Amino acid sequence: MNALRKRQPFSSYSDAYALPSIIRCETNLYVAQFAFMKLLPAKYIIEQAQARGTLTHGMKVLETSSGTFALGLAVVCREYGLQLEIFTDPVMDKGLENRLSSLGAEVVMITEKAKQGGYQRSRLDALEARMRQLGHSCFCPRQYETPDNPAAYKLFADQISEMVDPEVTLVGSVGSGGSTCGTIERLRRKAAGARLIGVDTFNSVIFGQKDGERKLRGLGNSLVPKNVKHELYDEVHLVSAPLAFAATRLLHERHAVFAGPTSGASYIVGRWRARQHPEETVVVICPDEGHRYVEAVYDQEWLKRNGYLNEGDLLDAPATEHHPSTAPPPWNRYLWKRKSREAVLNVVEQV
Repeated sequence: MNALRKRQPFSSYSDAYALPSIIRCETNLYVAQFAFMKLLPAKYIIEQAQARGTLTHGMKVLETSSGTFALGLAVVCREYGLQLEIFTDPVMDKGLENRLSSLGAEVVMITEKAKQGGYQRSRLDALEARMRQLGHSCFCPRQYETPDNPAAYKLFADQISEMVDPEVTLVGSVGSGGSTCGTIERLRRKAAGARLIGVDTFNSVIFGQKDGERKLRGLGNSLVPKNVKHELYDEVHLVSAPLAFAATRLLHERHAVFAGPTSGASYIVGRWRARQHPEETVVVICPDEGHRYVEAVYDQEWLKRNGYLNEGDLLDAPATEHHPSTAPPPWNRYLWKRKSREAVLNVVEQV
């Protein structure tokens, strides 16, 4: 009882849920499960902007997002009494849109795709137009390019170092590049041998595929974010939506880790890596919990209705014979070897 009295409560939701729980799944396989990971950079970016004076009370925060970075901003802006306007597209699920509205955010739905860059380009164009309209009375976090995004993950990297070992193999999905790049940069300051495996999906341009429709959301991009530092990645895996969905359910069935499909995509890669290299400690980043997917990835009827039920068979290993620009589904691995994007795409290497 005395110990309970001494423990101080968290002062805010963002303080309580900014860092993940580290869960051991197999002998050398761990998952870092966030409530929703984008809360960590959202909080850090807003606080840094306030400290610098680039964001002051009365200014409106504007950002483009179709996922949990919008939710992270909504939580932080609510805590600090800031107005928030989010530019998104129809991919955003109704549940997330409702949560944003409940937290006081204004949601602007962009319904037309740009010819090049898709919805992400048209959202950015709408954002830029709104910023010109508001002038100096607004602030944009710019998660895809601000160095504050990867810098936010130093707290997570330190958590890994304290609980496991800095010389780990880190496996994580790649969208803005903040989580994987920011975490590995910090880890390598303590252990230069720490390895990074990026997980993307097909039809994402980040690692050289042609832009196209993506069924697996929360990772991938129609534009190459500045925060993706390609030279940091040792390997890149491309994972299809059906495989990620099946892996998400496996993660829950085997380990009771209730997560979203981006976590499933990273988990199947991390599990394979841990079994191939039992001498390594593998840490898989699970960026969010599975509540948004109860009626989708976790629903057999939804899977059947959308044609995923029979396509979601788990594979034991990825294919390795294809260059990332031409790699076919369902799962492909490429030894990136810490090279620039240009170096990899200009020379097709034999793996």
